Amino acid sequence: MFKLIHTLLAATMATSLSASAYAAHAARDSGQVKNVVLVHGAFADGAGWRRVYDELTVRGYRVFIVQNPLTSLADDVKATKRVLDRQDGPVILVGHSWGGTVITEAGVHDKVAGLVYVSALAPDAGETTAQQYEGFAPTPEFVIETGNDGYGFIKPASFKASFAHDASDDDAAFLRDSQVPINMSVFGAVLTNAAWRSKPSWAVIATEDRAFDQAMLIHMAERINARITYVSASHAVFMTQPKVVADTIERAAKDAARPDS
Repeated sequence: MFKLIHTLLAATMATSLSASAYAAHAARDSGQVKNVVLVHGAFADGAGWRRVYDELTVRGYRVFIVQNPLTSLADDVKATKRVLDRQDGPVILVGHSWGGTVITEAGVHDKVAGLVYVSALAPDAGETTAQQYEGFAPTPEFVIETGNDGYGFIKPASFKASFAHDASDDDAAFLRDSQVPINMSVFGAVLTNAAWRSKPSWAVIATEDRAFDQAMLIHMAERINARITYVSASHAVFMTQPKVVADTIERAAKDAARPDS
């Protein structure tokens, strides 16, 4: 009787494996990159990646989210490298907005197989983030209020219009009220490395982004020779179009494992 119960229990457990578990096995067997590290941008924290996290984990990826302190480029790079150091294999490193600068510097890490820029900045070595804005149109709705201590917040009254106009009122309010201020001096920090020069890159460009001039995003993505996906979305594309973002990350994970990527 005990043997029968044990056999039935084992069979039940086998058939109850979730779809994500099967997807995880498939990812491992395919040889594609299965680890993803997500890096948030300014005025936000890692919680904004939740929907992308859910999209990827159900497909079998192991996803990790960096919590940048936003105190300096060096500090954010250190925070990212701590997470990269913990990975058990190759990684797709993803950055949103300011997070693009962070992955550009941190992405030379030997575990990084590819980079995904999500409406993100992509400076070159020897450049600052601030230089990326030169020659492009201003974004008047995107207003930053800087305190006496040098840390900036997006102006609450214009937050939804400038950062997340396609989000629900509740989601936009949560993002607005959970803002993480950034030390504005980070935009003047000079990069030492440009990981996109040695790692394959992909980009998601939100065509309704009001934080960056569209021409600026296209210029940066083309300069780094990124494979570009365009999507109708706000700067909060990571929240409002998580499937498109996840699809691009998955494409990077599959293609980065190929010798000709």
